[in-house]
Amino acid sequence: MEEYQMEMKGLAAKLIELMLRSLGLNNEDVKWLRHPRSLLQLNSYPVCPDPTRAMGLAPHTDSSLLTLLYQTTTGGLQVLVDGVSWAPVYPTAGALVVNVGDLMHILSNGCFKSVVHRAIVNKVHHRISIAYFYGPPWDVKISPLMKLIDHNHPPLYQPVTWKEYLGYKATHFNKALELIRNDGGEIQAN
Repeated sequence: MEEYQMEMKGLAAKLIELMLRSLGLNNEDVKWLRHPRSLLQLNSYPVCPDPTRAMGLAPHTDSSLLTLLYQTTTGGLQVLVDGVSWAPVYPTAGALVVNVGDLMHILSNGCFKSVVHRAIVNKVHHRISIAYFYGPPWDVKISPLMKLIDHNHPPLYQPVTWKEYLGYKATHFNKALELIRNDGGEIQAN
């Protein structure tokens, strides 16, 4: 597991670098990424005799910058498409699923959108997945990067640490991103 985590850390760092470059940024714009935090989560979804009456994992977005997900050959991951319908993410041998998390959504000022996803259970096969969550140090304030802000692109989100954001997610679940939005929504964090 330690070796897997080290490999995922290196891959996540490369992916973040490529994402930043696509926005005209570099690692110097986010020096705190020299000391990232990460979490590894093992998920087990046992066989369920009636999948219509159970949910593997409720619809949600990840709070991290990036999530790298390995799933076995048993499907179950679904993404919400256009806020309307669920599409399966079929497992591909040797491939990982990369999810943009809420903190990347904030950091990129909405250029990269976090993805709503869920896991459903299976009637025939046991499903296992491994999620690697990559993010900033707990105490670093994440906000839209200054190079992405101008008169036509105001900051969409208030600064928040990963630790604070997890608190918002625990209390407000999928409304957490809306909670720290700067557009005068109903809920505003202080």
